[in-house]
Amino acid sequence: MRLMDLTLFELSESLRSGEFTWQDAIEAYGEQIKRYDDELNAYITINGAEQSPSTGALSGVPIAIKDNICTKGLRTTCGSKLLENYIPPYDATVVKRLKEAGAIIIGKTNMDEFAMGSSTENSAFFPSKNPWDKSRVPGGSSGGSAVAVSAREAAAALGSDTGGSVRCPASFCGIVGLKPTYGLVSRFGLVAFANSLEQIGPMTRDVRDCALMMNVIAGYDEMDGTSVNRPREDYLSYLDKDIKGLRIGVPKEFFGEGTEEGVAREVWRSIHILESLGGKYSETTLPTLKYALPTYYLIAMSEASSNLARYDGIRYGVRAEDEGMDWSTSYSRTRSLFGMEVKRRVILGTFALSAGYYEGYYLKALKVRTLIRKDFERLFKEFDVIVGPTVPTIAFRLGEKVADPLAMYMTDIDTVTINLAGIPAISVPCGFSDGMPVGLQIMAPPFMEGRLLTVAKRIEDELKLNLTPPL
Repeated sequence: MRLMDLTLFELSESLRSGEFTWQDAIEAYGEQIKRYDDELNAYITINGAEQSPSTGALSGVPIAIKDNICTKGLRTTCGSKLLENYIPPYDATVVKRLKEAGAIIIGKTNMDEFAMGSSTENSAFFPSKNPWDKSRVPGGSSGGSAVAVSAREAAAALGSDTGGSVRCPASFCGIVGLKPTYGLVSRFGLVAFANSLEQIGPMTRDVRDCALMMNVIAGYDEMDGTSVNRPREDYLSYLDKDIKGLRIGVPKEFFGEGTEEGVAREVWRSIHILESLGGKYSETTLPTLKYALPTYYLIAMSEASSNLARYDGIRYGVRAEDEGMDWSTSYSRTRSLFGMEVKRRVILGTFALSAGYYEGYYLKALKVRTLIRKDFERLFKEFDVIVGPTVPTIAFRLGEKVADPLAMYMTDIDTVTINLAGIPAISVPCGFSDGMPVGLQIMAPPFMEGRLLTVAKRIEDELKLNLTPPL
């Protein structure tokens, strides 16, 4: 077996046993990147610095980091021309914890600019391509991380999830992606897009790898004001539990208009597998889902408008400057470097927060967010988990939705509710439609990541899918 075919868990054990050295791992993954990444575009920056791994659970394992997560001494662009040459002076807490566990940071992955997008086509540098079909998108905004993991260009990766940005590319590329409970994983060092929604999460080849990554990155961080102080868990301990008596809710709204027949078929097959293992499913309803998309985009765009105001070309980042140019003109030209999608969201967010519109848009969205959270609380009194498709479709073709923002936003219809409610959710491969991967999304009450991993592992064990893309 090739070194790159080993899962994160298997590779870490092989490195500990001495079967391979960490230099072997770096060389093998480096060759894979050289062979395929000129076409796939998973990476914005490859880490060429000399690294010597410490001893730990991930000692010597190559990990990729989404390019909106700060890495000391290593360029962090957020997929934007404004930060094209920005080199952070510190590591994000999650990166620090990975390094303490012995991980090697192999590079920074491509993404939609400032994490605004569902296809990675909004990157200021280049679009990433899906390893299963290079004419299709890998999803976004953590598309580069998904490509790196799926194409064996990294043993695992970190992404960030504001409205589905870990789970959507995980579904499109046939990998596992977990969006943790809000506050479980530190956000310190994550370049902010929408503070109240986003979480950093692992993107891995299988469920065991996901649990291992969570063991490393989860936990309280005093540097993050949104971090929740609670006992740390061993997520690997949940993988061998059974699901007898598990109560499974299947909201009919997750199979609404726009859900492809092939996606619905594979998701229902997984539900019946869970039933055969002792689970009990019931169809139910999540009436607030129809309000989720406008609610999410109003809140996210408003927070983006506030967060991106700091990019003025004065403190850091690129500055458009010419001799004799006054400050106002320089500021305007600097911010013109934002891509079209970022400009759209900043303008709409500024409008929603403006005098005369604040109560009618942003404040109303916050009230609906509360209703959505209460809807989930109601369901979790009746069910242990909720399941449905991660995304209503398989990966669409490059360029197919770029000119239609509303069609692009609809990609997030099944994922944004989870961020609004602050609950955890995982996407696990559950089959194929037209040769492309389909993701099953499993949702649980806050801090029940262990339950998600149990259910996802049972699906993975039963299906035994071949998730090696035809590179």
